[in-house]
Amino acid sequence: MPVEPLVSVVLVNYKGADDTITCLKSFQQVDWPAESLELIVVDNDSGGDDAERIRREVPSAVVVEAGDNTGFAGGCNTGVRHARGEIVGFINNDARPAPQWIRAAVDVLAHDRSVASVASKVLDWDGTHIDYVDGSLTWFGMGYKREVERPDTGEWDTPHDVLFGTGAAMFVRKDVYETVGGFDERFFMFYEDVDLGWRLNLLGWRVRYEPTSVAFHKHHASMNKFGSYRETFLLERNALFSMIKNYGDVALAKTLAPALLLAVTRAVERGEIDPGALDLKRSPGGDDVGEMPVPKVTMAGLLAIADAATDIDGLWAERDRLQAQRRRSDLELAPLFRQAIEPAFPLPRYLKAHGELVDLFGIGELFATRRRIVVITGDPLAAKMAGPAMRAWAISEHLAEEHDVRLVSTSSASITHPKVSVSAVSTPDQLRPHEAWADIIVFQGFAMASAPWLARSGKIIVCDIYDPMHLEQLEQTRGQEGDQRTRDVANTTTVLNQQLARGDFFLCASEKQRHFWLGQMAGVGRLNPSNYDADSSLNSLLAVVPFGLSSVPPRRTRPAIKGVVPGISESDKVVIWAGGVYNWFDPLTLVRAVDQLRHRRPDLRMFFLGMRNPNPHVPEMRMAAATRELSDSLGLTGTHVFFNEEWVDIDDRQNYLLDADVGVSTHFQHVETTFAFRTRMLDYLWADLPIVATGGDTFGDLIAAEGLGVTVGEQDVDALAEALERTLYDEEFAASCRQAVDRVRGEYSWETALRPLMEFCRAPRRAPDLQVPDAKGRERSLVPGRLLDTGYQPSLRGDAGLVRQYLAEGGPTELARRVVGRVRRRTVERLRGGS
Repeated sequence: MPVEPLVSVVLVNYKGADDTITCLKSFQQVDWPAESLELIVVDNDSGGDDAERIRREVPSAVVVEAGDNTGFAGGCNTGVRHARGEIVGFINNDARPAPQWIRAAVDVLAHDRSVASVASKVLDWDGTHIDYVDGSLTWFGMGYKREVERPDTGEWDTPHDVLFGTGAAMFVRKDVYETVGGFDERFFMFYEDVDLGWRLNLLGWRVRYEPTSVAFHKHHASMNKFGSYRETFLLERNALFSMIKNYGDVALAKTLAPALLLAVTRAVERGEIDPGALDLKRSPGGDDVGEMPVPKVTMAGLLAIADAATDIDGLWAERDRLQAQRRRSDLELAPLFRQAIEPAFPLPRYLKAHGELVDLFGIGELFATRRRIVVITGDPLAAKMAGPAMRAWAISEHLAEEHDVRLVSTSSASITHPKVSVSAVSTPDQLRPHEAWADIIVFQGFAMASAPWLARSGKIIVCDIYDPMHLEQLEQTRGQEGDQRTRDVANTTTVLNQQLARGDFFLCASEKQRHFWLGQMAGVGRLNPSNYDADSSLNSLLAVVPFGLSSVPPRRTRPAIKGVVPGISESDKVVIWAGGVYNWFDPLTLVRAVDQLRHRRPDLRMFFLGMRNPNPHVPEMRMAAATRELSDSLGLTGTHVFFNEEWVDIDDRQNYLLDADVGVSTHFQHVETTFAFRTRMLDYLWADLPIVATGGDTFGDLIAAEGLGVTVGEQDVDALAEALERTLYDEEFAASCRQAVDRVRGEYSWETALRPLMEFCRAPRRAPDLQVPDAKGRERSLVPGRLLDTGYQPSLRGDAGLVRQYLAEGGPTELARRVVGRVRRRTVERLRGGS
């Protein structure tokens, strides 16, 4: 059994022994081994017998007496200094954890190294109403919890990135916490959690809200000991602290002056003081009274500003240090602010001042990042989805966290998404309203070939070329008679060249692919002085965005293979092939290796997860038929080799993966495999499976370099059988592979994989060489002699019947051939002077 990581939970106590003891005792019901749990209580100079009572009532807890009251921030830092765990949990002493509070958070941190902190879902003490499910930060530095005191209806049960978690219940990696300086003790209490989250995000880390990590909280029980005026003082001062430290130069220059004006306005309005009381026009003299009554609530705001200035040198030094280490821009973080322009206080004169200051200083420009994005895929959007649809779905889902997104299939759509508008079109012309609506169009496959007017669109075009379709055609069309194969490959190449000639931004799947695409882009004139001078790395033109995996770990909802599929028992060892069986793969060598190994390992079972692609336009591959024939001829079908004919529902996929012991992928060594990206490998990473694969491609290199499993040479039956035996039956080796998978997995989460696309969509731009308008106002290339005239529109408009016919006759290959043929004929006509 794997040893759970040591988790240190820190509570700060100040004259609250009863609450603290209740919280500590509730950990007896938490699903986490006692030997892997450390409870630390920091007593912040409570006086009396608090520390003694806590030691007596909960002897397993470590009680640290701080000596002085350094506030929540200082108390937490003291606790971390005494913590031995690699993960630290913070929980208010007036809160209590649900049974899965620790385990759910640790799962997130274990699966994604880019996440530094987990924000728990926090409910009220009775568990019926919301205390924290997300945070919002106003542009003037005041953070607040969204949806507070609303009934918990389950609406906020989807994990997502946040700017900050609440100190009432959150987790952080101890090494990261110490590296970034922990909570800022200048804050004493309030907004120290906002500041920490903001800091983590700007330094390149992520804070992830996990709704299954639940705690229950008595809101503000601690602050009742101090009084509301001190709370107001701390909130006002700490908001300025966090602004000064964390905003970049441009944002701080734009926000600091109006924030100070607003702080004074709030102070005056809270005390119901007339701001013109000393205006000379209204008090023309004779005023010899040197005092005027000022409410404490007003003084709290004014003193907060004065106090923020007392250590401005130290604060600015901290700012300089942070900004020098910044990894994410203010523009990139803006969506995490949620409702940044929220005025937060319903005071009439204050609201008027807020609106005018926002307009005058252009504050909204800092946060106006929401775009309208259309994502187009040629695959069906259904419960059963192949790779292209899954990728388009994930892209849409993550972009929808910050933008308005439409996901459009040119095939069919039968599922919905709560945050994405999902639809299908039956003719190319039906894409026109979507193009007119969009600011940005992201597409894959043949969308521009079937709707060639997209090449002339003035909208920003993102071409997802993660799939080198022309290389697939080399293998898929093998065996065609005459020159048909040559035409098919040439036509698909031309379709891709059209995209390369027009796109503003391109996505590929690996560094190896990137080198390949740079070469082809050079051939169509895109490696030109305009693009090079704008960015000599060309990262702003072509970015690596691999296929990703969910950062939410797979969870078994039912048995799927073992004890379910006839012929496979619960004790058998299962090898899974998690994707389609295409012509460029080599399942035949795999079947032969299984045949060899089964004689000494009779409990071996090979399971092919999906033999028939859910896209009706993708014909069954000859390799799929050959694999069945070989398995039948060797007497393996139904005893040692099993074929799941239909594609598996996307939500059920996890159950099949979790019933497997090893993931496998074998292929032939040719140019397609050299540059391909095996998306099924991500399923194996997601499900914590050791991997056996043919070497020579991007993932083969990764497996070998990171120790994720075993790579073998192509068509080597003996080596493949040995590799399967080692990963299935050598428990120590298999465990080391899983540890390596744990280490690597986070690098391939969708949040990490899609980062270049997310950054581009926050600040989208036309490619530098596509920014010169022609005489009709259309943007045209600066580069003469392009391979394709992207201003030409072939007459496919409204030709829905032909599009459907071409797809039915030969799928995307036939469609590409017909479209490109028409483009060529019309181009020749134009060159000859035709209409």
